[in-house]
Amino acid sequence: MENVSGTVQQKKNSFSTLQFTSLVILRLLIGWHFLYEGFAKVFNPNWSAASFLLDSKGIFSGIFNAMAMNPTILTFVNISNKLGLIAIGLGLMLGALTRTASFAAILLLLLYYFATPPFIGYTYSVPMEGSYMIVNKNLIEAWALVIVIMFPTSHVLGMDRLIFPSKNK
Repeated sequence: MENVSGTVQQKKNSFSTLQFTSLVILRLLIGWHFLYEGFAKVFNPNWSAASFLLDSKGIFSGIFNAMAMNPTILTFVNISNKLGLIAIGLGLMLGALTRTASFAAILLLLLYYFATPPFIGYTYSVPMEGSYMIVNKNLIEAWALVIVIMFPTSHVLGMDRLIFPSKNK
């Protein structure tokens, strides 16, 4: 990173090395999480979003249940979920179209959140990983992506540096 020129170097220098590295690692970890989740679904021939959608509670449960009950929509949801997770993961890990990938990831995480909100009185057929009330990992990861958007490290260390060279001048 020493030979990074001009304003790009100034952007990096506005943070300490530890801060910059931490932000890049945050982006990479979230990217890995999405990429792995996508591939895990692709390589599991029995995976479907149907049980997740049918287990939905809350204000949008009717919509999510209807999606699961319609085979055409469910197929679209299954394919979109797999490909979306992989595309988001690759975008974040490569630092390519990072803002777009981050916004898509936030949208997807909020859909997951509202499908199975961690509210008192709601129980689900698949037990949660922890004990949540209002805030769960989906909400936390969505907020972490807001941080990724606010601090675009991919313009220094990522493909966005090549995709959007005008932002680096």
